[in-house]
Amino acid sequence: MSNPPMYGKLEALDREVHANLKLDPVKSVAPRVADMNSIFITAIEFQDACREFPIVFVRAGEPVNGRQEIAPLAVLGLKPGSNLFVKGDDWTGNYVPAYVRRYPFAMARIDGAGDNLAICFDREWGAFSDEAGEALFANGEPTEFLLNAKKFLEHFEQETERTRLVCQKLAELDLFTDMRFEASLPDGEKLDVEGFLALNEEKYHALTDAQVLELHRLGLIALIEMHRVSMGNMNRLANRYIAPPAA
Repeated sequence: MSNPPMYGKLEALDREVHANLKLDPVKSVAPRVADMNSIFITAIEFQDACREFPIVFVRAGEPVNGRQEIAPLAVLGLKPGSNLFVKGDDWTGNYVPAYVRRYPFAMARIDGAGDNLAICFDREWGAFSDEAGEALFANGEPTEFLLNAKKFLEHFEQETERTRLVCQKLAELDLFTDMRFEASLPDGEKLDVEGFLALNEEKYHALTDAQVLELHRLGLIALIEMHRVSMGNMNRLANRYIAPPAA
């Protein structure tokens, strides 16, 4: 089982092996993403995310049957290992991506289990213990706390699949293009961000009326506009690297 970004060691939950396992939900997960300058978001999150983060796209994994998977990311920083929305134990942004909110749980395919997904947890997360916190099982059955987590994970997986189909449709129309962002800070430092995809404006405006109507009916015109608006946040991120003047 592979460990996605943010996770240390995923382990499938077992009602017998983990009968006494508890989680302290108060412990902040923000430090887990302090060195992540981007994070996956689903299409349904664009409306909230576009107000704070640039939303870009990246090529995900190796092409399958000649088709390259595309995934959207919320940009959290313009330097490697830099997350401008984490300060100590606090997440300073107004919106917390669902990818972060699901932690320390995740749905994952277990080796040898085919396409079945299992609820997993990050065994290395220090908020787990057998002594204190929210119990995951009671009398061999999932507690309401765990059932609520399961419901959130299932919704996240559904939205992830929907997002995959959204990006597939946009890719079929060849609407992505490689982009590069450059910024110069007052201290002379230059920021150069590349390796991401954005909307190809020329090809977008060249779509036929039938293609535009199809995108509209699929609800994708709104998503495209949210992506376009979000790109204005690139300069806002660059400005956050500028230290505030001394009092």
